Amino acid sequence: MQQEYTPAEYEKSAFHCPFCNVYANQVWTSLRQFHNQTFYFREVQAAACMHCNQYSVWYDGVMVYPDFEGVQPPNQDLSEDIQADYQEAASILQKSPRGAAALLRLAIQKLCRELGEEGKNINTDIKNLVSQGLPSAVQKSLDVVRVIGNDSVHPGQIDIRDDIETAKALFKLVNLIAEKMITEPKEVEAIYDSLPDEKKQQIEERDGTNSNNHDNN
Repeated sequence: MQQEYTPAEYEKSAFHCPFCNVYANQVWTSLRQFHNQTFYFREVQAAACMHCNQYSVWYDGVMVYPDFEGVQPPNQDLSEDIQADYQEAASILQKSPRGAAALLRLAIQKLCRELGEEGKNINTDIKNLVSQGLPSAVQKSLDVVRVIGNDSVHPGQIDIRDDIETAKALFKLVNLIAEKMITEPKEVEAIYDSLPDEKKQQIEERDGTNSNNHDNN
């Protein structure tokens, strides 16, 4: 079972490293300067990842380096175009949560289009995807963050009400849609393809696949 993603958090002893994306212990220290005597910059701290030995730098409780808020990486089954939108949104989350949310709404629109929907009306697209197996909770969650429903925001449009929590919810939803509609079906298909031919034949005979093919011929 895949471990739940733990984002980087100030003074937390362990989280998924923003560099190597491995859940690892973090050792915190105040930055200091040596000049005749030692000066400690207490509002500036660094966290050393015990897996990759890279340092994240934090100022006043906010990670300023790397330029990437601690959100789960994009699902690798997403297209390169959508992954680029996702990663750009992650890079500006602290500076512009509204801009990040706008990019993520655009990513959801693109994802719906890649999944066979028209990509014009997210409300309609998501409703259709729910009928194809997307959990209905996703539809409710998207409504909460004003992606669909009566209070919807157009993809790519800035909403002055968006905040970091709204954007973080959208990151999760992009990955969840990809997981349910792309990754899981692909994994099931891979399992089926790995079965011995005789097992596949038994399944096809049980489901009437062979007889249907025979009738078509």
